[in-house]
Amino acid sequence: MPEDVTPRFNLPYLHAGQAQKEAYHNEALTLVDILTHAHALSAQLNEPPAALVEGQCWIVGTSPQGAWGGRAGALACWTAGGWRFITPRDGMRVHVEDEALDCTYDGGYWTRGAIRPAGIFLSNVKVLGTRQAAISAPSGGGLIDGQARAAILAILNALQNHGLIEVSE
Repeated sequence: MPEDVTPRFNLPYLHAGQAQKEAYHNEALTLVDILTHAHALSAQLNEPPAALVEGQCWIVGTSPQGAWGGRAGALACWTAGGWRFITPRDGMRVHVEDEALDCTYDGGYWTRGAIRPAGIFLSNVKVLGTRQAAISAPSGGGLIDGQARAAILAILNALQNHGLIEVSE
């Protein structure tokens, strides 16, 4: 019944007078344990590995087979009670160990390692910003000094816009 679980991750609710509350509570704790700081060993497998350790998780590949059949893109975790599958939601983030990066679920698929900041800041100083226009290489022969100065000025402007060097006064 839909009212028996949470809307996002189907965590079971407890109800007054409910029998075996500990089973529902333990199931909810198992799911919370999986989702809190989610971690997967890999996002490349289409079938479960042979050697399983309780608590290990994987992002199921695009062509799942065996126990993972029909679960493409799900977070599959081995627990004492068997496989638990988490249907990802947009914005869900999982660290993938064998790739040493985070995967984010976005629009029906996992994006690997992408970050989308407006800029990167170190000690509150912007050190990387959006890509600027291309800088033309100097060409020709008679105006080398003028072209070199223009190219150097463009490089300085790009470095300043990215926050890599300070703007001179």
